Formats: sequence, C-alpha cells, structure tokens
Amino acid sequence: RANGVNFAFLKATEGGDLLDSQFKDHWRGAGRAGMWRGAYHFYYFCTAPEVQAQWFIRNVPRTRGALPPVLDMEWNPLSPTCAHLRPSPTEVRAQMRTWLRIVGAHYGQRPIIYTTPKFFEENGLSAFKGYDFWLRSTAKTPREAYPGQAWTFWQYSSTGLVPGIQGEVDLNTFSGSRADWQAWVARRAP
Repeated sequence: RANGVNFAFLKATEGGDLLDSQFKDHWRGAGRAGMWRGAYHFYYFCTAPEVQAQWFIRNVPRTRGALPPVLDMEWNPLSPTCAHLRPSPTEVRAQMRTWLRIVGAHYGQRPIIYTTPKFFEENGLSAFKGYDFWLRSTAKTPREAYPGQAWTFWQYSSTGLVPGIQGEVDLNTFSGSRADWQAWVARRAP
C-alpha cells in the first residue's frame, strides 16, 4: 500500500481441494493495510463446478467492502490430473455459468472473469455479457489481444517487482480514471 498499490486480487483456491496456504494471511494483511482486496479461484475441468464453487465459498469470507470474487479460466498444463481435459466451448461456458451463478448468489456480487487470449478465443467467452473481465496480456494491449472486448482489469506483467513483496508478482491496472475507480468500487464492492 505504501508503494502505490491500492488493490489486490489474492489467490484463494484451485479445483475442489486446493487452498493457497498463504491466503488467510494475505487476506488479513491486505485488509490491515487498507487495500481493496478480492479473491480468485483457479478452475479445474476434472472437478464439478458445484464442488469448486462450494470449495471457494468455504474458504473465502464474505467481507464487507471486498472486491467481487474472480473466476480464473485458462488451460492448466501443469495439473497432474486435469492437464489434458479440454471440454468443448459449449461445455466450458456451461461450467462457468454454474460456478458464476452459485458464487455470485452467495456473495451478492457478480463475479469477474479472468482469462488469457487463447482461452478467451477458443471458448467464445465474448458470449458472457454484463460481466467485468480481467484480461491477461503481457505482450500486447487488450485491444490487440482481445479485439472488441471491454475490460475492467488488465494484467500487463507477470514479472513485476513491488517493494515489500518478495519475488515477482503480477501487475494489473484498472480501466479508467481515479473517479471511474471510485464509482466502480461503490457499485461493485458493497
């Protein structure tokens, strides 16, 4: 916070049984620092969306003023059990809708969708209207990597350095002015 960072999305869960071991400490620390904070879930295609939604809900507190929950949708080549599961775009979107519905109802906030250019294009994620998108693109601007897609957050680096944090971190920006940010937070972080 002292180095100019004013929001953070913290990794909370993966699949239906992985919890980031530092999530609770990071959640409390970001809150103590006065940061806007949200949590994200890394989706696995080998676990039912209902199970994954309940796992996220079990581990991420409903905290007044928290940023909306995030569904991280990308292919997972590193998973020992799910790496080769690539359902059809229709199935991908159906699973996403289930997770988004359950988690959105629990937190009273429409979740944000995080994705990569390849996943976005291959699965037709432009079909999700009315959702805020957090787009990853470290080599191109969102306009170049996601033509015609509106975005709220942009991950522009995965090798950022922030004093006070050990190692490299993802760097993100909000699409808009300071006044736009304040208006968005007022609407989206009750």
